[in-house]
Amino acid sequence: MRTRIIKQLLATTFCSLTANLICLGTATAQTYPTRQITMMVPFGAGGSTDIVGRITAQAMAKNLGVPVVVLNKGGVGGTLGTQQATTMPADGYSILMSTTSTLVVGPLTNDTVKYDPIKSFEHIGMIAETPYVLVVSNKSGVSSVKELIELAKKNPGKLNYGSAGQGSTTHLAALMFLNATGVKMEHIPYSSNADSTKAVMADEVQVLFGSMPAVLAQIKANSIKALAVGTTTRSAEIPDVPTMQQAGVAGYRASLWLGLSAPANTPAAVIERLSKSLNEVISDPAVAKQLANTGADATKMSQSEFKKLIVTELDIYKKIVDGMK
Repeated sequence: MRTRIIKQLLATTFCSLTANLICLGTATAQTYPTRQITMMVPFGAGGSTDIVGRITAQAMAKNLGVPVVVLNKGGVGGTLGTQQATTMPADGYSILMSTTSTLVVGPLTNDTVKYDPIKSFEHIGMIAETPYVLVVSNKSGVSSVKELIELAKKNPGKLNYGSAGQGSTTHLAALMFLNATGVKMEHIPYSSNADSTKAVMADEVQVLFGSMPAVLAQIKANSIKALAVGTTTRSAEIPDVPTMQQAGVAGYRASLWLGLSAPANTPAAVIERLSKSLNEVISDPAVAKQLANTGADATKMSQSEFKKLIVTELDIYKKIVDGMK
């Protein structure tokens, strides 16, 4: 009899504790967020990821009712800040701007990357997609892709091209071009899109495959010249600029996507709340217009769709990287 009573008491206590934990989890999901959220942007201020990140942070702050503060941590093609994000608290108050460069290209091209693009993160959703743009310095004297190819072939290895860092997507976009055209140029890596854009404006490098948000203002100001976009259709922001394929480089395609992720083991309910907020934000015509003004197209995706995109792109880019070794 005594044994049965003890078992009943233990069972009652266990059920009570379980119910309390469930209620606590629900309360946490219902009350989140209650304080400032930090958004890690793994590139320097002023670059394309930073520009899109700040637009998104401002809109999500309004949507969630708490500050969303951008923390810039550039270096190593964005992988340095991305690595740091994996060590941040998995509580929903630390999120990461994730990109093609940091979750696909970096892990495939940089042996020092220690994080896993899938296992190290909970993926929240897509923000936008933007084309890479082939731009040249005004002092280069080049006005078309054909002229650039001819100049590079006459001067093998003498032209410099910039990137946002060794192994970054801007680097890979350039390598794809060199491979497709057979030309040779010298690579000069910088720590961010902003720095590489300044370099081509100053003619430190003659060529850059820049992401649209980082170079659009300079293109419109005629500080640099756009020769082609990497997407298969022309950009509405610079409609007179042909696609790379229209310019004669068959099969070329290079674009950058940007999204939000969080450290692995961030509670599912919190990720769902962030995903809901993100999708509401980028569905807002005013926010979509802000993104469009930078050359980025707002792109709504569910958590599962965004994760599937990353897996698919890892497979596609791995084949490209392996073919270039």
